[in-house]
Amino acid sequence: QVQLEESGGGSTHAGGSLQLSCVASGRPYTRFAMGWFRQAPGKEREFVAAITWSGGGVNYADSVKGRFTILRVDHQIFLQMNSLKPEDTAVYYCAANAGSFIEQNAGYYSYWGQGIQVAVSS
Repeated sequence: QVQLEESGGGSTHAGGSLQLSCVASGRPYTRFAMGWFRQAPGKEREFVAAITWSGGGVNYADSVKGRFTILRVDHQIFLQMNSLKPEDTAVYYCAANAGSFIEQNAGYYSYWGQGIQVAVSS
């Protein structure tokens, strides 16, 4: 059983920074591609960023390019969020798949965390 545990998040003002992290456990020999999605109230879940096992491949949503950075160390990933905007307010979900997919379609990801709140005030 794969478990994804998110941490970090919280609240800040517009222009501020926050960092999220996510650790995958349960299958230590599986090379997961991992990423982040988010869901704001009343909206559908949307892709944020993803990274391959090696870290050599990354994919970002246009809305966060230049502001967010995804990094990883082994089975842990980080999302450094800078220049935050009120529209970044959402529950952020860590996701993983056992392949090398860093697609923006949530259907490629088999494993999901519980989600963590990020709130950005204006």
